[in-house]
Amino acid sequence: MNRCVYLPVLVLLFAGGCGSDQKRLTDAELERVALTQKIELVEAAGGLVLMVGGETLSSDQIIESPLPLSDVSVPPIEHFRPVAQASDLEQFKERARGPLEDILIDRISNMLLYQYVKKQAGDNIDDVLQKAAESEYRKFVLGFGGDQARADEALKKRGLDRKSYMERRKRSILFDSYVRPKLPNNTQLTYRELMDCYDRMKDRSFAKVARITFRLIDIQPAGLDVTDPNVDRLRLATELADGLLARIQSGEDFGELAKQYSHGDLGAFGGLWRPVQPASLAAPYDVLAAEAAWMERGQVAGPIAAEGHVFIMKLQEKQSAGYEPFEQVQEQVREQLVFERQKEVFDRLNAKIVQQAELGRTDKFIDFCLEKIYQMSRSER
Repeated sequence: MNRCVYLPVLVLLFAGGCGSDQKRLTDAELERVALTQKIELVEAAGGLVLMVGGETLSSDQIIESPLPLSDVSVPPIEHFRPVAQASDLEQFKERARGPLEDILIDRISNMLLYQYVKKQAGDNIDDVLQKAAESEYRKFVLGFGGDQARADEALKKRGLDRKSYMERRKRSILFDSYVRPKLPNNTQLTYRELMDCYDRMKDRSFAKVARITFRLIDIQPAGLDVTDPNVDRLRLATELADGLLARIQSGEDFGELAKQYSHGDLGAFGGLWRPVQPASLAAPYDVLAAEAAWMERGQVAGPIAAEGHVFIMKLQEKQSAGYEPFEQVQEQVREQLVFERQKEVFDRLNAKIVQQAELGRTDKFIDFCLEKIYQMSRSER
């Protein structure tokens, strides 16, 4: 959904901004914003479209709007393809109608709000927006070394062309330049409200997993260059480790010694391991997690005997499991709480637009979109 992009508009409409000359719109006036814009179903090339205040909303725009799927957003055709391929048309419509109606109302409300804000911005706003969008497009092309063909190909992969990209930028520019300066900036949040929000967020946003980073000299008795088969290789490996520990304690570089003496795959890199969660270390390296539990950054431990290995470990970094402290993330918490309050405003207005738009007017359009998704999904079997 694109709702969060337009939240500043909604805050403006409900709160009216900071200045005393800013007008607060009443519920009745908000209703008129929706009611004065006609929503009409018309025939067009390729099928049915909705006209929203004179602006066209096509079935392709609905079909290309993202829906959440796991941790990503995908177009409805991808989201509903398994359902379409396993159902008849009526079953598919029943299951997919609700999410598609949500997309439709989201698009209608965004269009109505954009039209409202654009009207407030003045007569010459179209020229200003066009020049600003063209400038944004030039910056986008520069990101591809000035290669316009590559830039346009990148847009194509996103389901956009140059025109649709600039239309999106126009909307974003309009909201940023016209609405953002008028947003209220005196939102008062209590410490208790912030802490309650922090508690809701911390498992999702501020959790810290246990993690260690270390260097390792991995002496493997079987890899020692010994000609006498009767020699105790484990004893020799331990003696070598003792000698290396003494050299480390006298100031020799751990990484250089790892390059010379470690039999492990990472010896050539000074024995440096990537950061790992202690619990993820499998045998025989799990003994290192137990050692790291009591070590401090920079400390060296060894010899550590494990099956077929004698280790010397230097702890580089250590992070215990827990949470980022509130004091370090307070601004993020505040932004989230403000966002949640703005979203409440959005949901209230969206509900009003749903009520005024009367979905019955758009049933045929929804059916047309559903049938199109169904046919496209079934043709890919």
